[in-house]
Amino acid sequence: MMKASLSRVVLERFVFLTFLWSSSQRPSAWAFTSQSVVPISARGRLVRTSYTTSLHAAARRRDVFAWVKKAALFGGSVVGLTTAPSASSAVSTVKEVDSAAGRIATFSVNNLDGVPGNTGTFQVQLQPDWAPLGVERFEKLVSSAFYNENRVFRVVPGFVVQFGINGSPSVQSEWRSKNFRDDPVKVSNERGTLVFATAGKDSRTTQIFINTREQGNEFLDSQGFAPIGRVLGDGMSVVDRMYAGYGEGSPKGNGPSQGRIQLQGNSYLKENYPNLSY
Repeated sequence: MMKASLSRVVLERFVFLTFLWSSSQRPSAWAFTSQSVVPISARGRLVRTSYTTSLHAAARRRDVFAWVKKAALFGGSVVGLTTAPSASSAVSTVKEVDSAAGRIATFSVNNLDGVPGNTGTFQVQLQPDWAPLGVERFEKLVSSAFYNENRVFRVVPGFVVQFGINGSPSVQSEWRSKNFRDDPVKVSNERGTLVFATAGKDSRTTQIFINTREQGNEFLDSQGFAPIGRVLGDGMSVVDRMYAGYGEGSPKGNGPSQGRIQLQGNSYLKENYPNLSY
């Protein structure tokens, strides 16, 4: 199962909000296809989503943003409407983000390497200034628990990991036609960025992918894939362990068929692709 949470920090004069979240859709390496970019697939599922908010150092808010130019992000978040804190592990491999940074999404993943019981956690710093519409949709999906029990159905090593089709066909059908407008691409598809998949102009819905290629997937920029956030710290060490043994999705590979996931949900994946991370 995968669990996600969001948070945004404010220490002293920095405002910090946190939330639990998860989300998905699909990218491909070369072309477009139903809610994703075409070339390469991965398996996966996302699981539970909880929503938490925490506020640190609310005093003197009036001049908070006058002082906040760059804030250091820290790991940790709490499930439920309680304070979320934790200044335990400082971000080490992620560039500093400015005061426009949004909440932090924390994901707990099961079946890493395709082994039951192998779990891990990673966090994503959301960036509403990069893609406000994408961040808004992501948060809405998380708050509705859309990503609970979702599988990471497409994992293409050195390219992307993709998820975001709900395990319940009835729930998925409610979102299938809820397309939302594109955000302009303001930052490149670097390794570790979280991005909504698309099937063309203004076709984003629920599927999301994380860029895993070491050099990034810059070619996706011109195709309209707008990152909404970035994996923090050493989180990519968890993302890189999502099970990739089934290969690209059908019909290009032996992996899951997105069409059948839409129609049959997790029952199809559990029976035919039991090793998928989620």
